Amino acid sequence: MNLDKLTIKELPEDERPRERLLVKGPQALSNAELIAILLRTGTKRDSAVSVAQKLLKKYEEAGIAVLSGLTPQELTLEDGIGPAKAVTIAAAVELGKRINNLAAAERPVIRSPQDAAYLMMPRLRFETKELFIAILLSTKNHVLATPIISTGILNASIVHPRELFRQAINFSAAAVILVHNHPSGDPSPSKEDIDLTNQMIAAGKLLGINVLDHVIIGDKRYVSLKEKGII
Repeated sequence: MNLDKLTIKELPEDERPRERLLVKGPQALSNAELIAILLRTGTKRDSAVSVAQKLLKKYEEAGIAVLSGLTPQELTLEDGIGPAKAVTIAAAVELGKRINNLAAAERPVIRSPQDAAYLMMPRLRFETKELFIAILLSTKNHVLATPIISTGILNASIVHPRELFRQAINFSAAAVILVHNHPSGDPSPSKEDIDLTNQMIAAGKLLGINVLDHVIIGDKRYVSLKEKGII
């Protein structure tokens, strides 16, 4: 089967870029697949993936970075890329630039467990489900991202180290602070909370990514396992 000659809808489900992104995350997709999602459709002859591959092939010496220098007008010169698709690519590239160029001073800095708690409390305080979140930090403790690692029902939440550290590696994080909420409002750590923390610390040591703390959010209260001397 020649996948390049099929439209995205005709591709096997596990090969469709949008479906693959939802299941495996954007990091699992190739540059061509990511561009294909922006294009949405191809031409009568070529799938969106094939159109994207041809675009990258044309500028293969410069690599994916060439997109940052192409204007929408230049993109429309490519077969299968009209004005609407060109504008979509240009907008995505500009967003990427702005995120990349975000000054470190504009990013929150975590200097204490209180900083971590106050950063996450507005987000978690009124949640009715237990959310397990990672605060991913740079070498200077600037917040890189705060992805949700796991969602549980009330106090039941299962977290695997690979889900946490996949995110940490994707963002090139130097350290991680674990955060989750107790919908009951009582942030006292359970035995499971402590066991999970120790498991994550051990996994982080193997990967060279420090787990600095585990902060549990309750109703206007928080508990830091580091402050409590638990870890």
